[in-house]
Amino acid sequence: MGSKNKLKRFKENETFPNLFQPGREILLNDNFPLKGRWHEKYFKNNRPIVLELGCGKGEYSLGLSDRYPEKNFIGIDIKGARIWRGAKTALQENRKNIAFLRMQIELIEQAFAPGEVSEIWITFPDPQIKYKRTKHRLTNSSFLNKYKTILHKDGVMHLKTDSEFLHGYTIGLLQGLGHEILYAHHDIYRNTEAPEELINIQTFYEKQFLAQNKPITYLKFNLK
Repeated sequence: MGSKNKLKRFKENETFPNLFQPGREILLNDNFPLKGRWHEKYFKNNRPIVLELGCGKGEYSLGLSDRYPEKNFIGIDIKGARIWRGAKTALQENRKNIAFLRMQIELIEQAFAPGEVSEIWITFPDPQIKYKRTKHRLTNSSFLNKYKTILHKDGVMHLKTDSEFLHGYTIGLLQGLGHEILYAHHDIYRNTEAPEELINIQTFYEKQFLAQNKPITYLKFNLK
């Protein structure tokens, strides 16, 4: 994508009523006005809030919001040119149960109050295979502690990835920390009992992985 196109999207992002872009300082100083007030200030209802971390163009968030109108969805990503697509599509389709949040995931506790979130999806994150990059791995123990803070006590997490490494790493970490694995499969498209939303909602990259015959793994778990 050319720089002119990116700049155009960044400008358009500023006009979207369903896209929020709090600055780092606002988050660090605990001045984000939607924290703890997403139900009241944006969704205008008390339905469960579901996050997708690293949502990219928002395909999965949009797919889930269509399938589950009784829930609220928030797609989170730092890439403005990508998140533009999801926010724009949601506006064009008049989706009322979805919003987008442009921010760094490491500051997630500054955007949501304790227990405000019911579910978290992590879909096809960078597995950060090199040892020195483990601090950026979205399922490392530091990130899990952040998610635990904002999740409702009965909240669940989902990890869907093409990385067998990340799948195995996360299982080992969860077992070591005493968290509860509710469901795990190393190749959901070859599992006839896989939950429907895992098969019927696919991201752009997921379709590419499937075309290459790469297995898609899935984990569902609680943070105890």
